[in-house]
Amino acid sequence: MKGKKLLISAIALFLASATIAQESQDFIPSGKATGKVFFNYHYDMTSGEEQESSFEISRTYLGYDYNIAKDFKASITLDVGKNDGGSDYTAYLKKAQLEWTISPVVKVSLGMISTIQFKEQEKFWGYRYMLKSFADEFGFEPSADVGIKASFKLSNAFTANAIVMNGEGYKNLQDEDGKQKVGASLVYEKKGLSAKVYVDALTAAVADEEGNEEEVTATSFATFLGYKFSDHLRLGAEYILLSNATKYSVAEADKDMTGISIYSTYTFNDKWEVFGRYDKLSSNTLKGESEKWNISKNGGAITTGIQYAPVNGVKMALNYQGYNFKDSSNEDKSLVYLNFEFKF
Repeated sequence: MKGKKLLISAIALFLASATIAQESQDFIPSGKATGKVFFNYHYDMTSGEEQESSFEISRTYLGYDYNIAKDFKASITLDVGKNDGGSDYTAYLKKAQLEWTISPVVKVSLGMISTIQFKEQEKFWGYRYMLKSFADEFGFEPSADVGIKASFKLSNAFTANAIVMNGEGYKNLQDEDGKQKVGASLVYEKKGLSAKVYVDALTAAVADEEGNEEEVTATSFATFLGYKFSDHLRLGAEYILLSNATKYSVAEADKDMTGISIYSTYTFNDKWEVFGRYDKLSSNTLKGESEKWNISKNGGAITTGIQYAPVNGVKMALNYQGYNFKDSSNEDKSLVYLNFEFKF
């Protein structure tokens, strides 16, 4: 009897080992290179502009994804484009990420990672090669940063996300204070409806006019609602509030920025669609001042056009982009673009 038990145990152990070995043999590490280019020709109708028209490569992304193991994936992406110093083509590390799928409902990413404030909004808007999503365009949040994030699938409809990051964006190193930004979001997606709420906070030491430092906590709140009425029509809207800051990485007491963005697309078929978007940027008035602190940039933007996608991986769009400033001393912007995206 004892011998039979030992035999059964040995067989069970052998089968378990064989199963694990088979799973290991079934997985083959693999990778692929990726690339994406944003190219445009634009004509500037703004009064007083010296350079009326130009060809431009606004962005180039070069990357490589490698599946290390069944639950581990590494990704690297270089972002080539203009920098704040005026150089036309500077390469930045946009992504250097390790993604670990711990379980079917939990995923963790670390390294240089994409942020979570406007991921769903950018996807719903759908025309990043023409225009960034509102939060990215107006400095409410960077698209990537160094840190760690986790995603938790709560149900078929709800997903919760959390992130801890430097807060400086992917083009800058951690500041001397060494304090991180913490954020979280809750996303609902089901039957054409997308909804999202996001919050984050970053505390930084800020010096006043006399050189005295005080800690200021900059916070961000964003909400998004989008609905696909059919395969042909979708409509989205978002609202953002940035408090005690002039930019996602620059804390400053009492200075707030708010923004709304509304966008819609009508798709005729798998090749043709028309779109439109309206953005509005506002700021508050500080105590003792008569004008809003960001009056030189406050205003409303209109984007509208038509897109043609002849084949998979290629898009082109003829569109108009205009910006009306609240400050009458600024010349309103008016441009016509022919944008292209091609990727592999």
